[in-house]
Amino acid sequence: MRNRNTFARVVESNPFTVVVVATIAVNAVALGLQTYDELEERWGSRLELVNGACVAIFIAELLIRMGSYWPRPWEFFRNGWNIFDFVVIAATFIPGIRQNSTLLRLVRLLRVIRLVRVLPDLRVLLLGVWRSVPPLASIGAVTAMILFVYGMVGWTLFGDELPDEWGNIGRAMLTLFVMLTLEDFPVYMAEAMEFEPWAWIYFVSFILVAAFIVLNVLIGVVLNSMEEARELERRRVLREQHDVHRPSPIDPEAHAPVAERIAILRAALDELELELAIGGQREAGRSRT
Repeated sequence: MRNRNTFARVVESNPFTVVVVATIAVNAVALGLQTYDELEERWGSRLELVNGACVAIFIAELLIRMGSYWPRPWEFFRNGWNIFDFVVIAATFIPGIRQNSTLLRLVRLLRVIRLVRVLPDLRVLLLGVWRSVPPLASIGAVTAMILFVYGMVGWTLFGDELPDEWGNIGRAMLTLFVMLTLEDFPVYMAEAMEFEPWAWIYFVSFILVAAFIVLNVLIGVVLNSMEEARELERRRVLREQHDVHRPSPIDPEAHAPVAERIAILRAALDELELELAIGGQREAGRSRT
């Protein structure tokens, strides 16, 4: 939970996102330019200045994000992306890493991954790919079984005449795997039909089963996982918005409107009790007379 303070409004603003994305892009370009020896010799010091400026902006971004959780800053570390950002930025200042050029480049490379945190669509895409891994494993097992069965049949039919493509089960499965993308499919079929006129049945059936059915199922699984990822992202955003607008229990100002309403209701109850008491006294006086 966090209040909608000034830092939170800055973090949620579009200019803040644009600045962060632009800084990550500039940092990535500088990192890429350092891979060219000529550019490194000519502009090495300038590229280091650009990298230092990017680090300064990243530090300011991190402090602003931490400030958006005030008055409960420790909740900043309950978010996995916040921890990732903190580690990546803090690692730059670790002495052992600064002296090791390889580790330093890897740390700088990790900054590019922060685009996943800043760009929601990219985050949804990667989440969808991650959620599709379990069903993809099953599809991979089915595909391997199809390749093995058709590979054994291909080795039996064409192994003697075409040993380079079908000489053993390994080569046969590799040939079939290449054919999954329809690469050189007519060439393989034409070569086989020179020895087996009915070989077209083998190749056409494989394309129908493996290339069309299996690949379409694969695409369907990925699209379904993407839809689930979008729904999860939508729920996460709604949950964060709810946490932002929900008042903190230690912030007395957040509960001021509620306290005012309670005071008004209590005053109304007191007036009602007073009126009832006065009315009761009048009724008692009338009954005596």
